Amino acid sequence: MDRRAVRIVGPPPVHADALAQTREVLAGLAPGRRSVLTALHRIQDRWGVLPRPCLTAAARLLELTPVDVCEPAAFYHGFRVVEEIPQRPVRRIRVCTGLPCLMAGARGLLSTVRTSAPDALVEETGCLGHCDGAPAVLTEGRELAPATPEAVRRVAEGAPELPEYRDLDAYRARGGYVLLEALRRGDPGREAILNALEGAGLRGLGGAGFPTAAKWRAVKSQPGPRHVVVNADESEPGAFKDRHCLERDPHRVLEGAFIAARVIGARDVHVYLRDEYPAARSILSRELAALNRWATGRLPRVHLHRGAGAYICGEESALLESIEGRRPLPRLRPPYVAERGLQDQPTLVQNVETLYRVTGTLAARFGPAGIADEHAAGRRFFCLSGRVTRPGVYEAPRGVSLRTLIEEHAGGMPAGHTLRAFLPCGASGGILPATLADQSLEFGSLEAEGAFIGSASVIVLSQADAPREAAAWALDFLARESCGKCTPCRLGTRQARNQLQGRGGGEALRGLAEVLAEGSICGLGQSAANPLRTLERHFGDG
Repeated sequence: MDRRAVRIVGPPPVHADALAQTREVLAGLAPGRRSVLTALHRIQDRWGVLPRPCLTAAARLLELTPVDVCEPAAFYHGFRVVEEIPQRPVRRIRVCTGLPCLMAGARGLLSTVRTSAPDALVEETGCLGHCDGAPAVLTEGRELAPATPEAVRRVAEGAPELPEYRDLDAYRARGGYVLLEALRRGDPGREAILNALEGAGLRGLGGAGFPTAAKWRAVKSQPGPRHVVVNADESEPGAFKDRHCLERDPHRVLEGAFIAARVIGARDVHVYLRDEYPAARSILSRELAALNRWATGRLPRVHLHRGAGAYICGEESALLESIEGRRPLPRLRPPYVAERGLQDQPTLVQNVETLYRVTGTLAARFGPAGIADEHAAGRRFFCLSGRVTRPGVYEAPRGVSLRTLIEEHAGGMPAGHTLRAFLPCGASGGILPATLADQSLEFGSLEAEGAFIGSASVIVLSQADAPREAAAWALDFLARESCGKCTPCRLGTRQARNQLQGRGGGEALRGLAEVLAEGSICGLGQSAANPLRTLERHFGDG
């Protein structure tokens, strides 16, 4: 090789103006990978987008390579990279095109907003977690649900109006944190807590349904230091129960996390909250500040992390990669995160509703009565959206049927609509016919039909909806959300989507379903087989 042809290429130049402006935006932020996500949010909050000169400057200020900053910036749906620093902040308007919002007219809303706001950056996005108010829009740090073109035009800047919720004083007045203080004193002991959770049969309610006590024991058995991570990044289309908990009773969730930290011996609690919930973020920020004033030194250190729009972060190892400032790609297992998780240390990852149920379950066993919920372990929240009269979050016994949920909680089907089918768990849980509406919605009860209940994000279809189109939407969503790490998922979801949209089927789809289920690294690709298999099994051509 001609050595004269070899050039040593250094880091790209940093424009002085970009460096000065970015330094101001990132003031006080520590160097290193763990600051990457926060840095990207600060830059985008300032300009509405991510100017590439500012990304290069951020890499310099964080003492990282440009790739370390640009890779995450390009990965998340919540970020938008542009080439130049805009003269004034860009207004982004994100219109939800999740299935419930599409059923409520999101396409028409998207077209109208694009026409009426020509100077804004108008984008369609995956589920915003407001399926109960479809169609939904996120703009200027505000959630609009239901959204209208007029509401989008009139939205004001500044802090959003927060929903009514139980703050620290109100929570303590009911007996909040009394149980945690008793646990700190050693009565009840850690083993008594674990036995109580085990005896109650509490299971994880994020999707997998793993026994809670067994998960805690697995992390507790590992050498410290240990961490607790609260997965508040619910991104399954049709899921909004975590928002329901955090916007109404945040301290019940936080006390559950603190109890978990005490039991497993963790000094740090990390809350990873999806960025599409600005109201919940404001509530948590406010209440964590109040907690620090009230209980300085008596609680674990709490770190509130702001997600950036990536369905894959529902997978626990991908979530940890995101916290650590890398692209959120699922890790190969073993080791499991209970052994080597955050910072390569044992980590307990629990979803919001599970911790909400932990507090109620343990208070029913040990007190105080004010926050006790003797039915907590046997009940859960079901999210109903789509063709029901009153979409919303409904608490019901685990194992309730869809028909009971619709008729006794959601006000029945709208006038002129009859139940045709339902998706028990958003895009990933499959599609089932109305003939199974009396089936138990419990862990393990739908697997024989090729589906699962998972996070209980139920989307209801009527005779006005085509199951095949719903399956095509599910595969389109999963294809766009695939992290791309493994070939079966990266290519298989796209091929399946194209087959469904092009009226393909039969052996080709069966083959794709098998490849997805058997060859994918994580649950995203594995569960992508469910819409394909249930469509063929229960609806033929749909």
